[in-house]
Amino acid sequence: MSTAVVSTRTDALAVPDGIDAADGRPARRRPWQRWVAAALAVALYVAAAAWSVHLKATESTEAFIDLYLDGVHLQADGSVSDVPAREQAEYLPGSRVLAADADDPRAVELAEAQRAWLAAGEVPGAGTAYEDLVTGALLDIHTLTGATFEEDGRTTTAVEGAAVAGWTDRWRYVWPRDASFVAAALARTGHLEDAVDVLGFVADARSEAGGFQARYLPDGSGPPDGRGIQLDGNGWTLWSAATVLAETADADERAEVFAELRPLVDASTEHILELTSDAPHLPPPSADYWEVREDELTLGTVAPLLAGLEHATTIYRDAGLTAEADAAAERAAQVHAAVEETFGPEGYTRYAGDGGPMTSLFGSDGRDAATAMLLPPFVGEPPSGAEDAWLSSAAEMARPAGGLAPGAGWKRDGISWTPETTLYALTAAANGHPELAADWLDWISEHRTASGAIPEKVLANGAPAAVAPLTWSSANVLLAVAALEEAGEL
Repeated sequence: MSTAVVSTRTDALAVPDGIDAADGRPARRRPWQRWVAAALAVALYVAAAAWSVHLKATESTEAFIDLYLDGVHLQADGSVSDVPAREQAEYLPGSRVLAADADDPRAVELAEAQRAWLAAGEVPGAGTAYEDLVTGALLDIHTLTGATFEEDGRTTTAVEGAAVAGWTDRWRYVWPRDASFVAAALARTGHLEDAVDVLGFVADARSEAGGFQARYLPDGSGPPDGRGIQLDGNGWTLWSAATVLAETADADERAEVFAELRPLVDASTEHILELTSDAPHLPPPSADYWEVREDELTLGTVAPLLAGLEHATTIYRDAGLTAEADAAAERAAQVHAAVEETFGPEGYTRYAGDGGPMTSLFGSDGRDAATAMLLPPFVGEPPSGAEDAWLSSAAEMARPAGGLAPGAGWKRDGISWTPETTLYALTAAANGHPELAADWLDWISEHRTASGAIPEKVLANGAPAAVAPLTWSSANVLLAVAALEEAGEL
């Protein structure tokens, strides 16, 4: 009786699809089923490819963005104002004071003060074809740091060291990344006190919970919006602090500068150590220099953090803080290995695994300017294959007018971006490619506004566009020319 019951229940068991009822092994798919599955896969691939080609073919490659201003100038009362777009400014020599104000003693005094500031430091490339470009970049940075301005009938004075990105309302903020490059450039050109002030503003703006917001109001009141935390600032501030300290020749003065910068150095280092504490020692996803929300980790986030750890190691080692230096060095090695293992196989694309023919076919992001962040002067020993990836990325990011886009996967609007172009000039100068560096610097010089300011963008037809000047681009130019000069290539 019991046997019959068992037999009946066994016969009643449902057999899952694809399983051979006789022995429980997966049933073999019939030949026609395999052919149908393969045909469907091919059809989907072809349809997606056709749609990708259609999108690329119909995408505008000559977008238009207006030039918002031609440059900036100091008014007689010391406040900063803009030069209207396509109106060439005539400045008093060695200043950003308009020549039209030469009859005003206050304006003359401001011009003299700016000339004295220039003379107190160095002008990389002095006596070469880059002298005018570099002088203008220095003056624009100086003018836009700690500036006073009027907006909606209200006078606002920026906090000392607040280096804004540009001079229209959407750029009149301090980005930790941009400010870090500005501080490095100021230190490299002999303006050490100004460099420390710029990093001091960034340190004071830092979130109590750790990390930096994407940008801050120049009056020190906090972030202007809810963009949220952007992790790369932790790495950039450490690289910048190390650069500032390296440019401080006197040992006693260097000790004083380190004491002033140490809260920033400690906080940024500790935050990176926390972010990368779990294996494989990569940080969580974050917005990076593309400034868009990310669900996946980008090279543009992890590369600056790797650079920051390496430079924190140097800072602590030079200060005799062995335990702190060892902790930073150990984690730097772990992050370095993780970057090489995770991003290296596909040639250091924006997202790990985002390489090969599918990238160009489906319009994926491919490589971007973060490849430059894996090389000196940021990372001392580049991950294996990183320099080749950087060289390849330059061709992939090239734009019609001669500059570069932020990445190979950036929208195909024909627009060159000067931050990335000047970043590549700096990387080229620091990695034994002086001809490339000179080509990009020459291009930047030729595509300034009529007033001599470096714009954020250049259209496909070569016209400057968007905000001008942009302090990140200006800082990159100073660092690139200084690197060429140091290498004996000027």
